[in-house]
Amino acid sequence: MSAPISTPDRPPPPPPPVTQGPPVQPRWATALKHTIYELRLQRRIAAPLTIMNLTWFAKSTITTIFLGRLGDLQLAGGALGLTFANVTGYSVLTGLCGAMEPICGQAYGAGNRGLLRRTLLMEILLLLVASIPISFLWLNVDAILLRFGQQKEIASLAKKYVVFLLPDLLVISFLSPLKAYLNSQGVTLPALFSSATALVLHLPLNILLCKLKALEGVAMAVWLSDLAVAIMLALYVFITEINTKSRDNNVPLPWWKQSKAEWARLLRLAMPCCLNMCLEWWCYEILVLLTGRLPDPKRMVAIITIVFNFDYLLFSAMLSLATAASVRVSNELGAGRGTAARAAAYVSISMGFLGGLISAAAMAGARGWWGAVFSKDRGIVGGVKSTMLIMAVVEVVNFPLAVSGGIVRGTARPSLGMYASTGGFYLVALPLAVLLGFKAGLGLSGLLLGFLVGGATSGVLLLVFLASIDWEREAEKAQRLAAVSLNGADEPNRIRDIRTVND
Repeated sequence: MSAPISTPDRPPPPPPPVTQGPPVQPRWATALKHTIYELRLQRRIAAPLTIMNLTWFAKSTITTIFLGRLGDLQLAGGALGLTFANVTGYSVLTGLCGAMEPICGQAYGAGNRGLLRRTLLMEILLLLVASIPISFLWLNVDAILLRFGQQKEIASLAKKYVVFLLPDLLVISFLSPLKAYLNSQGVTLPALFSSATALVLHLPLNILLCKLKALEGVAMAVWLSDLAVAIMLALYVFITEINTKSRDNNVPLPWWKQSKAEWARLLRLAMPCCLNMCLEWWCYEILVLLTGRLPDPKRMVAIITIVFNFDYLLFSAMLSLATAASVRVSNELGAGRGTAARAAAYVSISMGFLGGLISAAAMAGARGWWGAVFSKDRGIVGGVKSTMLIMAVVEVVNFPLAVSGGIVRGTARPSLGMYASTGGFYLVALPLAVLLGFKAGLGLSGLLLGFLVGGATSGVLLLVFLASIDWEREAEKAQRLAAVSLNGADEPNRIRDIRTVND
């Protein structure tokens, strides 16, 4: 038998090539990338809103200047009338409009354009109805002020101012919902440009009407400039909706098909939003009234008024951050992205703390010269300097508190913000302020320290709630409320991904 034929050794076949995917980024790098992206989205919402709110502050300043030019008595009557209008009218309408933030924000994230449009119409109708009892209240402002011990002459001028301001209730009933409708979609530039245009018109309107109608003319200039903003925004929304309808193959727009469930949800959210807004607004008005009962009341009221004028500047940024937080959280929840909503909330809270620190530094830095802008009285200037230092610490609390309230609205649970405001401001801030300001003899500093502790209490309550949220469950609930199934079926005119729109 012959031996087997030997074969030369062959090298083994080469191993199959290894396909390498993209390099895996560290978790911290991914988190940083998402955070920067979220910051960019919130900046696009908050920055134009801040400038728009500053135009509102400038408009109020122009109004006050023209009231002052008419005389001290007209200034007192007009300022008192405007304060009454803020407390009993504007705060109520603005609060009721807060219900649009969660509904429209979640509807936009879910792609439910029909719900967006129906909510806009329902909110306008709601504010128009609410304006009726407010109008009767304004018509009797003189009798109300006289019951509270106000001088008859000042009360009469306050009524004259408020009566000529009545058309603004009708204007605001359209203007506030239009702003909220656009803000919930991250569209803020139209409101900015229209507000800036109205501010330019406000000055010549005051010059003309102040000469023709005096006190009544100043009031007319307020609602006429608001009317200009409302008309511009209404035209923008109308043109946008026409273009959307043409892109959606002429799908009928269900503006008029509101259901009882949609009305019930709107009212259920509107009431706590309104109470939350009014409770905070009224609490600071009570603070001013308490200041008037301190020793040397004229000087104390002048000091707190000057300090609050600087606070109004900071409030424009605070309110913008809160609105951006509400919009981003509600958009992500409506889109079913619970994790993204949680990230948006955490980024918003961080921005709130950062904004508080920056505002505190601005308040403390301006305390040396801000009082001298308004008064030459050394006592007032010195009081403003010391009070602004305490108020700077209050700002550190106010900013994250406002942002947390915006997040709560975005989750469609504004009642929790109402409970936090009631507990923090009315059960803690006011009693403690009275105790420190009057019983302990700390005066205005004691009043502000009480509000500092009360605001911190409200903030802690809201942060505890936010820390306990199940964000995925909230996202599922938001999609059910927006009438969109989780598998992606929705209306024929579904909005494309919100990130694409925002970009």
